[in-house]
Amino acid sequence: MKTLLLLCFLSFVHLAKAQVQKKSSLFQDLKAQDSVFFERGFNRCDLDYLKDKVTDDLGFYHDQGGFQDKTKFLENTANNICGPGDKKPIRKIDAESLEVFPMNSDGKLYGAIQTGIHHFYLRENGKADLWTSTAKFTHLWILEEETWKLKEVLSYDHQSDSPPLSHKD
Repeated sequence: MKTLLLLCFLSFVHLAKAQVQKKSSLFQDLKAQDSVFFERGFNRCDLDYLKDKVTDDLGFYHDQGGFQDKTKFLENTANNICGPGDKKPIRKIDAESLEVFPMNSDGKLYGAIQTGIHHFYLRENGKADLWTSTAKFTHLWILEEETWKLKEVLSYDHQSDSPPLSHKD
């Protein structure tokens, strides 16, 4: 049992060291990618932008909505997130929760894993945003012709029992 605990601890220490510094260019690039991706694609419903910024073989895994490929993801975003109605779902990141882990092959950066916590709200004209849930996410970003694209998304541990104490963009 002690050996198993030691192996788990060493694995965690190794992963913690693999995370890039928050001041690094990779961290800042992916923080910006996340911000623009969700502001334009999710919050503002720029579906052409969204379609261009995900890979053709996108895999979106949601703990409540199941698996979606690129076609289903874009369809669900258009119909649900960006559909008709007075209330618009909005996503806000907990910037302090972000972590980035580089993915290299033969010493060359080809992608990165980004993890964090995001909060979801309903926005209605003339009213304050109404918190609906908080969840964790893991994104696999891939460099395609020197452009970051979202390849895999895990959105999990959705909680709707207590709103965040504060929100930091």
